[in-house]
Amino acid sequence: MSPQIMPSEDTRPNRAAEAQAMEEDARLRDDIRLLGRILGDTVRDQEGADVFDLVERIRQTSVRFHRDEDRQARHELEHILDGMTTAETVRIVRAFSYFSHLANIAEDQNNIRRMRAKSDANGGAGMLASTLAHAKSAGFEAADLRKFFSTALVSPVLTAHPTEVRRKSTMDREMEVAMLLDRRERMQLTPDEREANDEALRRAVLTLWQTNLLRRTKLTVLDEVTNGLSFYDYTFLREVPRLLCALEDRLNDGAEVAGDLASFLRMGSWIGGDRDGNPFVTAEVMRGTLKLQSSLALHYYLEELHLLGGELSMAAHLADVSEELRALAERSPDTSPHRIGEPYRLAVSGIYARLAATAKKLGIQISRLPVGAVAPYDSVKEFQDDLDVLHRSLIANNAEVIARGRLRLLRRAIDCFGFHLARLDIRQNSAVHERTVAELIDTAMPGMSYLALSEDARVGLLVSELRNTRPLVSQFIKYSDETVGELALFRAAADAHATFGADVISQCIISMCKGMSDMLEVALLLKEVGLIDPSGRCGVNIVPLFETIEDLQASSGIMDRMLALHDYRRLVDSRGAVQEVMLGYSDSNKDGGFVTSGWELYKAEIGLVDIFERHGVRLRLFHGRGGSVGRGGGPSYDAIIAQPGGAVNGQIRITEQGEIISSKYSNAEVGRNNLDILAAATLEASLLHPRQPAPKREYLTAMDRLSELAFKAYRGLVYETDGFVEYFWSSTVINEIATLNIGSRPASRKKTRAIEDLRAIPWVFSWAQCRLMLPGWYGFGSAVESWIAENPEQGMPFLRELYREWPFFRMLLSNMDMVLAKSSIAIASRYAELVPDEALREKIFGRIRREWNLVIETLLDIMGQERLLQGNPLLERSVRNRFPYLDPLNHVQVELLKEHRAQNPDEQVLRGIQLTINGISAGLRNTG
Repeated sequence: MSPQIMPSEDTRPNRAAEAQAMEEDARLRDDIRLLGRILGDTVRDQEGADVFDLVERIRQTSVRFHRDEDRQARHELEHILDGMTTAETVRIVRAFSYFSHLANIAEDQNNIRRMRAKSDANGGAGMLASTLAHAKSAGFEAADLRKFFSTALVSPVLTAHPTEVRRKSTMDREMEVAMLLDRRERMQLTPDEREANDEALRRAVLTLWQTNLLRRTKLTVLDEVTNGLSFYDYTFLREVPRLLCALEDRLNDGAEVAGDLASFLRMGSWIGGDRDGNPFVTAEVMRGTLKLQSSLALHYYLEELHLLGGELSMAAHLADVSEELRALAERSPDTSPHRIGEPYRLAVSGIYARLAATAKKLGIQISRLPVGAVAPYDSVKEFQDDLDVLHRSLIANNAEVIARGRLRLLRRAIDCFGFHLARLDIRQNSAVHERTVAELIDTAMPGMSYLALSEDARVGLLVSELRNTRPLVSQFIKYSDETVGELALFRAAADAHATFGADVISQCIISMCKGMSDMLEVALLLKEVGLIDPSGRCGVNIVPLFETIEDLQASSGIMDRMLALHDYRRLVDSRGAVQEVMLGYSDSNKDGGFVTSGWELYKAEIGLVDIFERHGVRLRLFHGRGGSVGRGGGPSYDAIIAQPGGAVNGQIRITEQGEIISSKYSNAEVGRNNLDILAAATLEASLLHPRQPAPKREYLTAMDRLSELAFKAYRGLVYETDGFVEYFWSSTVINEIATLNIGSRPASRKKTRAIEDLRAIPWVFSWAQCRLMLPGWYGFGSAVESWIAENPEQGMPFLRELYREWPFFRMLLSNMDMVLAKSSIAIASRYAELVPDEALREKIFGRIRREWNLVIETLLDIMGQERLLQGNPLLERSVRNRFPYLDPLNHVQVELLKEHRAQNPDEQVLRGIQLTINGISAGLRNTG
């Protein structure tokens, strides 16, 4: 029998339950078995039977150790690992890593099957269609819903945070494997076709095995941009228009009057515009980013026009056309005798020629030349107007079915993506804006000393400067490099508006916003480059990002004062009386812990909703959620539904970060489902329970106290325990993560080892790698224990009521349930041994172990479960089945870390560590 890297029956607990689960997921099991067998064959053929046998020995021993921290198994495992050469270790790591990647593919295909089955059961409806049906049942007419969508906004924003450790080369091969599995699923293959499919799978897996898992060189920002743009090819360019067209059809189905649906789903991006802590994002890089984005959009439109021209072959003597279509055809430079009498083709070739001229004007190279020279489009609206001529002519002449084909999707794509593809946010730290404005003011007004002014004095001065028509910047003065760089970026943003239209850059985000002056400083910089004009019209949204616990608590007061400030309110009104506020999940978690971060975010939203209603301004929240629970991750639908009443209100923006982007959007069908879920949750939260009753006062009081207690426990460990910084840097892979070529951004904001200066992403990523996941749960157990001691009359029954009745609390615990299921205290104990100071190790890991046990015990008691993930059997099986392949990577990583830190000069040691980081990340899926 061929070797196969997959679970063996004797390693799985609860055989009866597992048998039932395996019956439910028979096809998933078959896919994993198939891919495991192919990978096993590949390992045996490429590396030899000895390596394959070694893989199996390590896996089986690891299972024994994981199950109950078996000391004998631990010694056996260490003996096996100590006996391996570095070259053997790397081969072993690659085998386990690739199984994790292949298991992900199989699970994704299984999720697609489940989505299809659910859709069939609902008459072909996805979650958005079901929510739409519920809205209609609740009394909303089609016209009401179209009106809602006309001002709605759902915007996933892709960011380049460095937790995506896969290369595009490996992702492409993995997508090929997924496509081949999908073909086996959907088509009835003949024996010859199945054999060909098997061979193609083996070819793809072998190519994967022989492809570098890791990048050999560090990514540049434009590399990150290119990687991010690949998801438009995979998913967004096609699936966003399809989703919107399908929703439009459902709205019009049975409606007395059909109408158009607004393109409320808009893609955003930070990649190439996010300067916060990234010195490599310059004005020139941002220009390159926008050109790459535009190039992708225009190439897609040109290809679709080429295909459309082939399809619209209707002859004038067989199909009537409108006069405006005839006029459009006559303006075409196409003189081919083959297209005489084919007005639609002539019109399309003319449109193609104008779009090609537009690409040339933007400096974009195209491969298929137009039929002749014409003037470029001055705006995307002119391009849309020409396609609308085709649409109206087809509709007017009884060819609606043709209009609803490629032309409809192209028109929708242009409406969604324009010439700019995605709305690029620009972001910078408030401290940088502060220094820039200080230099400009102090240079223009000698003796002012802006930085020495009080907050009120700064606000007064900034408001007076906003009213002043004379510029602050002088071409005759030499400014610092930092100021020159900031001004160049703002000027590039103004140029982009002139080139691509106002949608190209809609947001200017202020990281670590702490006061009114931080927002007014940005307004002043926008005024300097013409993005705020003397009339008070503002070309972009000024978006404060409140990140720390203290800043979240201050956010409502800051926004209350800002909206009461006449000169700032004028800017907001010029943007349609909509003000966006961004909330930072990552830094608030690092600052105050998981429980307090979640609670302070919730309270900040309640406060902001009240303030904005009082001022008559529409609030749009931008949620800076990461992939992991420790950075605000978790199921998007549950998170949106759990928002306090009024916090969604038809508009929401959410960051999509790191490896979450590829897991959500590299597969078109999975990607469309995720977009469908975001839109459905926004609709439900806005219309079906926009003003759900506020939680009971006793709920709020209890949560306040639980948060205080959790905050005390978390801060006590992370910020107030002597030696904790040393423990963290010694017991995790934080140092080694910095050597991975997975992003252009430094790991820390400053050149220190302080937790305060460390970015939240590597902080969470490091804890995930050592399987502690500490940012996603620490402090909750101690908080509950203390709260029950203080409130014995309420006790555990009250907390169970909180879980049953309050979506916020239920989501909080559900996310902890998930993250704890992926943790392993046994594995974490091995990482603790990397701390040289034994006393420090015992002191801190002992505290962590006690809290870990207490949190699990408490969580299960409140949720009424006997084990973690009991209420989510699908995820439970997924997590449990991964451990035999995930755990060995951790054990190998520990041994390699010992070698590396002992100054082993073999470069393969560091490479082995980097490979384990890749494999563990793949096995956990949402780690950073």
